[in-house]
Amino acid sequence: MSEARLGFILFVLFSAILSVIGNGAVLTVAILKSSRLKPAELLSVNLAVTDLGMALTMYPLAIASAWSHAWLGGDSSCIYYSVAGFLFGVASITTLAVMAVVRLNLTSTSSVTSKKILHAIACIWLYALFWALLPLCGWGKYGPEPFGISCSILWATAHESRNQSSFIVVIFMLCIILPTFTLVHCYSLIAWKHHKAYKAMKNREQIPNAGKLDRQLTLMAVLVTAGFLICWTPYTVVSFWSMFYSSANIPPEMSLLPCLFAKSSTVYNPFIYYKFSKTFRKEVRDLKRYCLCCLKVTDSGNPSREEPTVHRMEKNIVDIRPKIEKVFKPHQFLHTSLH
Repeated sequence: MSEARLGFILFVLFSAILSVIGNGAVLTVAILKSSRLKPAELLSVNLAVTDLGMALTMYPLAIASAWSHAWLGGDSSCIYYSVAGFLFGVASITTLAVMAVVRLNLTSTSSVTSKKILHAIACIWLYALFWALLPLCGWGKYGPEPFGISCSILWATAHESRNQSSFIVVIFMLCIILPTFTLVHCYSLIAWKHHKAYKAMKNREQIPNAGKLDRQLTLMAVLVTAGFLICWTPYTVVSFWSMFYSSANIPPEMSLLPCLFAKSSTVYNPFIYYKFSKTFRKEVRDLKRYCLCCLKVTDSGNPSREEPTVHRMEKNIVDIRPKIEKVFKPHQFLHTSLH
């Protein structure tokens, strides 16, 4: 096995593990505090779904193909891999764009409701699914990438067909340029509003806590957006280079690096949340403590030497369990916020 393939396997495997752990923690915390989720936080949950979906549906097949030195499953698995990558990729960048619009509206004291956010999330997935299925309907085409262990849109042969080139130009404008412009425009306006608000204050001590929190949440959203764009820009550049120029000028190993960089986009969001959100940090620690307590109870059987006690819970339901002191309870999550 070549060093490039081994490096690909290790990198994707490491990214998959981190993505599953990190985004799994985000979704677990969101489920435990679902009744207390703020409307805007639903978009962060949706972003975790897209990242986790990409890690679970794509990375195992890529790792297995790299290990076997050839793409596994033929055309059907290649189409499956391509559709999944396109679907989750477009859903991710569109979710980020909607998050920017919502954050801009919140700075203007415009309230958003959970119903509106859920409608927006439904539109995000329909929009992503629409573009992901178009190549299956005859506009555009999916195929293997130069390195042979992943699949995507056939960028390299796009110049040979007006059908493929027109599809790539349209998705570039509507699925990359438009969301990116929305992100830059919204966060530029938000930054300007914050600048004017803080400039009106004589000193930082006069800034209300709500303003400081809003600034921190905006910074966190900007970092999530910047991370996504940084990870996907090299892949986009190389893809368009192979579209307008011969891909033979790009060594397969060099074409692999942008692909790896793009796959790392599913990893960093939970760590940004953990760094900038004290609440999320506390919830993750509580979740870890609760899981350790559950493991200890499972391993030791009855961890207490005292006799089991009977607790009356609901009508006609009796819960018999040992007395365990200082055990974290999941309902503690219900009184906290994701950010």
